[in-house]
Amino acid sequence: MLIIPAIDLQNGEAVRLLKGDYAKKTVYSHDPAGLAKNFEKMGAKYLHVVDLDGAKSGGTANIETIRKIRGSISIPFQIGGGIRNAETVSLYLDEVKADRVILGTVAARNPDFVREMLEKYPPERIAVGVDVRNGRVATAGWLEDSGLDYLAFIERLKGFGAQYIVATDISRDGTLTSPNWAMYEQIKGINVIVSGGVASEADLEKSAGYYGVIVGKAFYEGKVDLEKCLKKE
Repeated sequence: MLIIPAIDLQNGEAVRLLKGDYAKKTVYSHDPAGLAKNFEKMGAKYLHVVDLDGAKSGGTANIETIRKIRGSISIPFQIGGGIRNAETVSLYLDEVKADRVILGTVAARNPDFVREMLEKYPPERIAVGVDVRNGRVATAGWLEDSGLDYLAFIERLKGFGAQYIVATDISRDGTLTSPNWAMYEQIKGINVIVSGGVASEADLEKSAGYYGVIVGKAFYEGKVDLEKCLKKE
């Protein structure tokens, strides 16, 4: 199980939102590349980076910051937010040299695009973000409801050969109320990265049965000793 520190980017800063609400933002660092380097020094083996501006409206608003993150670390990282066409996938994987992209909105709107990317790239380089609100998949930076049942959506992704998902219960994200374990128990047959609500080291221990767990606010607010947990990983 990978413990994956999160860096969410908005306007070139590392921030966290509450339940995906762009109006409820806390800035944690003006130097995301330095933050990434510190995570590597602490022992992180993988990082999770999200372009929140891109997630909301598409595009690569934080591309220069993401390039700086890549240049500051040697460990792999995955990038999500605003990746809605083949050109952006290629930009991140082939030019920026990110190790994995996370397809979110485009996967819900055009599932066949996931199939196309899985035919072009190895499965470990393509993940799908399954962002859940009230049992349905949310899109566009969590601002829109796709109407898709999340479990049926995941089954379709598996049929395409997808092997990795980042699954988030939006109602738990940034709340420090623990992940929605009942939701994760329903997801079978695919590598799941737990995201949203991690509040304690006990939550990290409970994530041991999954491929990975993303740690964001719990670290920034001092709720977990991340360096200690990474050494135990």
